[in-house]
Amino acid sequence: MNYRIFPPEEMIEAAIELPLSKSISNRALIINALTADAKPIAKVAHCDDTDVMVEALSSQSSDVNIGAAGTAMRFLTAYFSVQEGREVVLDGSERMRQRPIKALVDALRDCGASIEYLGEEGFPPLKILGRKLQGGDVALPASISSQYISALLMIAPLMAQGLRLTLEGEIMSRPYILMTLEMMRRQGVESEFDDNIITIAPSEYRYADIDVEADWSAASYWYEIAALSTGMVSLKGLQSPSLQGDSKIAGYFEHLGINTQFSDEEVVLEPSPEQDARLELDMSEQPDLVQALAVTCCMLRIPFRFTGVETLRIKETDRLEALRVELDKLSFDLSIEGDNAIAWYGGQHPIFEQPSIDTYKDHRMAMAFAPVALYLPGVIINDVEVVSKSYPDFWEHLAQTGFVIVDADAEIPEDTEMAE
Repeated sequence: MNYRIFPPEEMIEAAIELPLSKSISNRALIINALTADAKPIAKVAHCDDTDVMVEALSSQSSDVNIGAAGTAMRFLTAYFSVQEGREVVLDGSERMRQRPIKALVDALRDCGASIEYLGEEGFPPLKILGRKLQGGDVALPASISSQYISALLMIAPLMAQGLRLTLEGEIMSRPYILMTLEMMRRQGVESEFDDNIITIAPSEYRYADIDVEADWSAASYWYEIAALSTGMVSLKGLQSPSLQGDSKIAGYFEHLGINTQFSDEEVVLEPSPEQDARLELDMSEQPDLVQALAVTCCMLRIPFRFTGVETLRIKETDRLEALRVELDKLSFDLSIEGDNAIAWYGGQHPIFEQPSIDTYKDHRMAMAFAPVALYLPGVIINDVEVVSKSYPDFWEHLAQTGFVIVDADAEIPEDTEMAE
């Protein structure tokens, strides 16, 4: 389904109950599954990514398909590798079969895992025969997705020799690695992280209650709405300090005219007259925030350059190219500089038709472009169902805030202004 979106008629005053963090939820589910005598986790995120993880961990089938859930593919590859005597074929969507898994498989094989490619070398589907892994010294490129690293770390306590993992080069997405190690610590597994070496001794997880925070990544779209509307937005369930590196969104949006007020009950986003004339950020530790920040900057006409974006090439889509193409529809001339940077230096061109934004089966594309309706009433967002991957209630929350959301093929509501 495609939606046509119109802005609220009144000043925005929104109070939003954010979804729970899928990053924390997925780690919690794996750690809990590796813990003897564990109890079910009271509450985890309810979205596609965690739903497939819950189903995979509870299934006794030898065929596990995780669809488009990249986190599940990486984490379950490691998890099934240590399920002694169990044979599993792990597969996913057509896009998942194009997303590389070789670095993780090589590292697991170095630990003693039995994994076979059933299709193209280096890509799913995988045939995994679970066994006791020896572990020991293993190396991974530090620039790869943190999910490969976290997948290895979470099974490390079960390895006969533990794990001494060397990350070669500059570490990307460090906060997600720290999140994993802290969640492991809370379940009784200690680690050492010195320079680029992480050491985990053989040990056992101990059961403890797990409290899953609200999702700071989901909050980024409400920061975007606040910045483009100068309305008042309050968000429930966020924690500060947080396990999530994406909590830095609060600091980033200070440059874009939004201050954040924290309390025990909520986080309040308040408009500020202070905006930077230009924004330059290293996004290597928060790549999932790039889409919301890029769209906000363009709509506010604030030139930007974001570096550290290499991992965006292999997400649900090539997010760098998707941003370039879709912002071009809104008149903005973006530059992709190698794989490391994306920028807008102020260049624009005329547009002659109402924009229709493609989402590329990527939830973050849909949510990052929806607030454009505040500047271009009637903007169309295609394939809106993609938000179910991380934030199934997004459109409902948008409507509760006063946005008018209609089927793109339906008749335009009376007295609704279209963008010229």
